[in-house]
Amino acid sequence: MKFTTRLLIWMIIGFITGSLINIFFSQLDLVQKYLVEGLFHIAGTIFINLLKLLVVPIVTFSLISGICAVGDIRKLGRVGLKACLLFILTTILAITLALSLSLILEPGKGFNLATSGAVELNIQPPPSLTTTLINIVPTNPVAAFAQGEMLQIIFFVILFATGLTVLGERARSVVTLFDQLNNVMMQVVKLVMHVAPYGVFALMAKTFSTHGPELILPMLGYFGSVAAILILHTVGTLMVLLKLLGRLNPMQFMRKIRSLQIFAFSTASSNATLPVTLNTAEKHIGIDNSIASFIIPLGATINMDGTAIMQGVATVFVANVYGIELGLSSYLMIILMTVLASIGTAGVPGVGLVMLAMVFQQVGLPLEGIALIMGIDRLLDMLRTVVNVTGDTVVATIVARSENEFSMATFQNDNQKSHSDTLI
Repeated sequence: MKFTTRLLIWMIIGFITGSLINIFFSQLDLVQKYLVEGLFHIAGTIFINLLKLLVVPIVTFSLISGICAVGDIRKLGRVGLKACLLFILTTILAITLALSLSLILEPGKGFNLATSGAVELNIQPPPSLTTTLINIVPTNPVAAFAQGEMLQIIFFVILFATGLTVLGERARSVVTLFDQLNNVMMQVVKLVMHVAPYGVFALMAKTFSTHGPELILPMLGYFGSVAAILILHTVGTLMVLLKLLGRLNPMQFMRKIRSLQIFAFSTASSNATLPVTLNTAEKHIGIDNSIASFIIPLGATINMDGTAIMQGVATVFVANVYGIELGLSSYLMIILMTVLASIGTAGVPGVGLVMLAMVFQQVGLPLEGIALIMGIDRLLDMLRTVVNVTGDTVVATIVARSENEFSMATFQNDNQKSHSDTLI
């Protein structure tokens, strides 16, 4: 059976299983203790841990291999500049689209705050912009690797790989070693992907056993607004950019990444999805390793279009709920802070809520408003991750096309064994 089919089947089974448990067995301690908090929680957590286990070594080895494969410091700078400008552009377009449509849809209008079921808010204050910029440069690279600080790791790895590139032939043996380590990690990814459908089942079953299928009903207006804008940005904005700048067929591209999107939805983590994103970019879309291994890890760290959309809609929603009027200067501030916040948003589940607090603080909205959307954020987090990884692959594709580091034969070949219907 094709991998995409298996992934979808187990995801649906997980949804049905979790929903049935929530409806009929939510008060049965035996089921909750041994099945939901036992089997589902253990299996799902182990699967996510397996994916996170791969992130740091894959980013390290693939980034070093990719930068050394470029071989030209000037080209590396050009590729990095193109990627960063495109990431910023897509984020600005995402937050602008979110704010514009939110002002039209007006989520939260007429919302009865007294019966909203708000819960006590306990969110740590987000880091300041100054702290975020300073923390990009690690004082101790070993500590950065141990703690999984992705921006610091990427900074150090880029610096290290640049040194290898400057040394040229004198560092050839070291570069070869990292190439081989990168190949080893790709094989490890294949092994982990064999258990992916079962991990996805456990994650979905746990989520819907806890929250139930009615999770979205109390906040349907907010949920529907965010979901609609996320979909519109994916099939609209990103695909238009792909067509105009990448000169590729958007429909073919979407077919190529459908397994990646399903996987991203189930994990709700750009970092956890990183191994699959890299494999899809190189083997299924046709992006050269030198480009994919540089841009994809960078995008998983700083490109958060989905998070930007959520923050834009949530800001308008909370402003409507509390009856606070936001002026043009506030909306411009939201755009600026959302772009900056996306750089500091790690690609792990739920962290977008923390960065939303920074946006709220800047425009004078009560932080307690975040509690209103926390209940359904898990589902929206899954959708946001799909948008984020799609944006990463689109930007990598556009840059690869501009640098002539793209295989059109791979992109157009729908009959190859390792196309988007399989990730392993």
